[in-house]
Amino acid sequence: MDEEVNEEVRLTAWVRGRVQGVGFRWFTRANALEIGGLTGFALNLDDGRVQVVAEGSRENCHRLLAWLRSADTPGRVSGVTEIWDTPRGGYESFAIR
Repeated sequence: MDEEVNEEVRLTAWVRGRVQGVGFRWFTRANALEIGGLTGFALNLDDGRVQVVAEGSRENCHRLLAWLRSADTPGRVSGVTEIWDTPRGGYESFAIR
């Protein structure tokens, strides 16, 4: 169980709703830094969604995903779709793109 929680993973999430122009990427980065141990980015997509890529422990990625789905986010989230994968690396920190 502990090994699975500490397993390094890659979370890619697509957040739908009113999530652009409301500081969503900034707050996502701040939350990822507060959780700690996460690298990746938050990016506005042309279709109005925000894409969030996070790499780190499975537990910390789940914490970020839970925040994305919570009522604590800026704007209004109508849905989050996520996929899990193995980390690819190459991120120095958690960035806004």
